[in-house]
Amino acid sequence: MKKIIKYLLIFIIFFSLTYSVDAKDKIYKLETLYDGLDMPWDIDFLPNGDFLVSELTGKLKIYNPSFKTLITVSNVPSVLARSQGGLSDIELHPDFELNNLIYLSYSIKTREGNTLQVSRAKLHKNTLIDIETIHTAQAFRKTSAHYGARLLFLNDNTLLISSGDGFNHREKAQELDNHFGKILRINDDGSIPNDNPIFKKDNALKDIFTYGHRNQQGLTKDINGIIYSHEHGPKGGDELNIIYPGLNYGWPAITYGIDYNGSIISPFKKKKGMEQPIKYWTPSIALSDMTFYYSNLFPEWYGNLFISALSSADVRRLVIKDKMVVSEEIMFEEIGSRIRSIKSSKDGNLIILTDGRGKKNSGKIIKVSPNNL
Repeated sequence: MKKIIKYLLIFIIFFSLTYSVDAKDKIYKLETLYDGLDMPWDIDFLPNGDFLVSELTGKLKIYNPSFKTLITVSNVPSVLARSQGGLSDIELHPDFELNNLIYLSYSIKTREGNTLQVSRAKLHKNTLIDIETIHTAQAFRKTSAHYGARLLFLNDNTLLISSGDGFNHREKAQELDNHFGKILRINDDGSIPNDNPIFKKDNALKDIFTYGHRNQQGLTKDINGIIYSHEHGPKGGDELNIIYPGLNYGWPAITYGIDYNGSIISPFKKKKGMEQPIKYWTPSIALSDMTFYYSNLFPEWYGNLFISALSSADVRRLVIKDKMVVSEEIMFEEIGSRIRSIKSSKDGNLIILTDGRGKKNSGKIIKVSPNNL
């Protein structure tokens, strides 16, 4: 009996020390700011500190973190909310404080099929006004999958749009007469920049920036303006790429994954003239969004890339040096939910969206802030 008590005391002391060290060493804390979103997809930050949140179901909402209130923006364009389709990305114009312009990507249904559309509008007193459609992807499909739908303004105020391969149209990602599996570049009014890549094929669409992608749901740039994109692989082969204009990123001619039924999509992982990812994940973790962190709130994370993931229900913190991934840390597993989006807020915190898929109104806004504040 004395031995049992002795070992029990040793275990309790060891557990207490371990717990204390873990609690002491944890540099962040998680706070749920709001619980009750309906399949949120993206988040952006207004100059006054409010959050803009899109819901895949078609609603655009504004969250006030001071009063913890959520209001719905009116006059949002109608969307095809089905499967992976719906209201997706939000991007504020770089000169938003002067022009109040926001950009939205969403899926629509047309006579030719479903596709991706991008509109811009002015945000005026919680209402969208002066709505203009500035891009409709030439990527019509019967399915409601693989829209891509991520937006990113570059330093020259041109806009990148990721357009997915439509799932059943993957071979078209290697063709230049359509928008399947492409990253596109347009001006902020929808016109095509004069310095876009020039492809030798006569039928190449002039707004194509890169091609050979699958379903790109991450687009961001680092402090130097270098563009990063990530895309879902099939069964395995999620990719992180550095994006250079005019290049071919290989899908489906090369891939590190296989089809969902186990069949081979391509026997090749590398081919001449096709770009390699700087990192890939097999098995897939279902990449969803990403952000570079540039704040002194977490000096340990300065310059790191944070990638949110759905199937693995976590965030990956990548350290990148000389355009190479040198380390990866799995973070925020304690959230225990599919993570749809991650962004760096203006005050230096990380803001996370859980998508709540399968449970109506269960998506959350979670703040990651320093543990010592």
